[in-house]
Parts: sequence; structure tokens; C-alpha cells
Amino acid sequence: MRFRHRTEVLVNADAARLFEHLDDPRRLSAHMQKRSAMMAGGTMTLTADAGGGRAVGSVYRLHGRVLGLALDVSSQVEEHAPPRRKTWLTVGEPRLLVIGRYRMGFNITPLVRGCRLGVFIEYAWPERHPWLGRLFASAYAAWCTRRMAQDAQRAFAEDR
Repeated sequence: MRFRHRTEVLVNADAARLFEHLDDPRRLSAHMQKRSAMMAGGTMTLTADAGGGRAVGSVYRLHGRVLGLALDVSSQVEEHAPPRRKTWLTVGEPRLLVIGRYRMGFNITPLVRGCRLGVFIEYAWPERHPWLGRLFASAYAAWCTRRMAQDAQRAFAEDR
């Protein structure tokens, strides 16, 4: 993959609780399932196999419509190492607008109080419309990793 982005935040949770929270693809992709400016008002729906996206080899799919176009991407869990790390990557050629194939994941580093969470994406521009990648992929990657990290941070903010 040619391009990368990473977001780091501090989270008020121990590593096991944070991993359990992030291990659910529905939570990580919540920002894709809600209407927003970055989603151009569209939404995506998540479906998963029997592994629920929580085991190596488990596959889950996001599909929906954005700007009237059908989008579809399947991801497979590549690494599942509770309570520290998880990675997943696209299976086949995704039908997305501004990024193509990608590998994503998160790292959790325990601290004296809470954890440091790093969410990353390594991606290519879409094969069908590379000019859209050139224009928007960097901003989209930053938004996506930031939303995942900040959503996790907010989920444990009330524990303080």
C-alpha cells in the first residue's frame, strides 16, 4: 500500500476493556453507518460471518449507497492479538469512491492510567477513479482513523 495515516489518542480504560470494545466491527465502523458530510449523506450497512469479525479469517462486509452510487467492501481479520493489536484488510477489489484496497488496524499500549490507542490505515487509491484518490483519500483516511479513535475515547470518557 502506498499511503498511510495514523491517529493516536489516550483512552481512560484498561487494555482488555478497550480491546473488547474495539473488537466489534460495528463499533469501529459506526461512523460509516451514520449520515455525515464525509459520507456525502450516505450510509453503509455492516454484515459479518459467524466469526463476527472477531477472529483471524473472519470476514465482514460494508455496503450501501453514497451519492447514488453502490459501494461495497469486504474485509478479513488478518491479526487478532487481544488485548494489544488487531488488523484487517480488504478482500478482492473494493467498490469505494476515494480509497482502494486497504489494511487497517489498531494498537493498544497500556499506561499507568488508561491506554494509548493508535488506529492506522495503509491504503491505495481506487483503481476505477484514481483521480478521486488523489483529491480526497488523504482527508478521508484522516477522518476515518480520527473518528474510530475519538469514538473509542468518548465511549470511556464517562468512566472518569
